[in-house]
Amino acid sequence: MKKILTGKVVSAKMDKTVVVMVERKFRHPVYHKVIIRHKKYKAHNDKLTLVENDTVRIEETKPISKDKHFKVIEKLKI
Repeated sequence: MKKILTGKVVSAKMDKTVVVMVERKFRHPVYHKVIIRHKKYKAHNDKLTLVENDTVRIEETKPISKDKHFKVIEKLKI
């Protein structure tokens, strides 16, 4: 089963690659405070013209390069 994540484009300067920051929220098991963690993923962007602050959905795929394991499947209208 492939992972599908939603995040924000933080860099679109590379050729056919964008960096997407995905945030996740969870409650601390002891202190019960909501904690936000984020992780950046490099995603393959072949056809879409994306700029920073676009919200996109990315999907896990076979390795495209050394650290590119996701591809952009759609740009969300948010």
